[in-house]
Amino acid sequence: MKATIFQSPVCELKSLNNLFIEMTAKNCNQRCKHCFIDFPLSKKVKDFISQDTVKKALNDTLTEPLQCIYLTGAEPMTHPDFNSILRLCLKRTNVCICTNATFINEKKARFLKRVEDESRYELIFKLSIDHYDELKNDEIRGRGSYRQVLHAVKYLSKYDFNPILSVTNYYNESSKVLEENFISILNKIGFNADKRNICINEWYNPNNNPEDFNSSLQHVSTDCEYGRIVSEKGIYACPFLSNDHRGRCGSSFADYSRKISLETPYCNTCLKNKRQVFSINFSDFNS
Repeated sequence: MKATIFQSPVCELKSLNNLFIEMTAKNCNQRCKHCFIDFPLSKKVKDFISQDTVKKALNDTLTEPLQCIYLTGAEPMTHPDFNSILRLCLKRTNVCICTNATFINEKKARFLKRVEDESRYELIFKLSIDHYDELKNDEIRGRGSYRQVLHAVKYLSKYDFNPILSVTNYYNESSKVLEENFISILNKIGFNADKRNICINEWYNPNNNPEDFNSSLQHVSTDCEYGRIVSEKGIYACPFLSNDHRGRCGSSFADYSRKISLETPYCNTCLKNKRQVFSINFSDFNS
């Protein structure tokens, strides 16, 4: 009887186009049902990344062809030095804020437009919302989250931003139906949206029985092929694996691994989507 040896696929960094900065690992004002972060039950954790760590990451990647820096986390806008870090990153390249939109009101949108105008680079927003039906969305993300996102879209579009809705298909519905309904709702509130403004990610529940990993990465484009994330604890393959020893690539960008084994349940999310989950495909907006 032959023993079957499972070997997880290995993904190599092709080009460091996307730099993710984990502004905070576990500080967030929402507790979404599908979130991959293991939040503490009660106490708020103040685990914000230091500006020195961000500066070092930017200096160590000066020769890398960065296209965009993503401020992510838990909720990046809870960082006490958020504005300073944002300005620092905009000196280098385009910046995308991945947020639940809680902290975006008209005053904040006006301020962020002034910050963008100080730079020659673009400020982009990915706003988390999971269903076009308010009750279904708030069942996942918490009461009031649906309206917060729509208000944020109106404020951002007023100041000429072009926000992207980041949708997790929690209910496993038709992506086409989700896309069409979101576009319809955005158009109703005065934002002229198209399919490029809707990013739908299929959700893989890691608590289910593990699916078989694809042995081949053919026709699959993953975030770990084009990006790395820096946290206060080091460099990791992607936001899913931040602070997870299985995704650790090194202590800094001065010396880090460009290869990663896709061996965690979260890797199935990317393999299932067959594309980058966290980063933006800029070619869609250039066409």
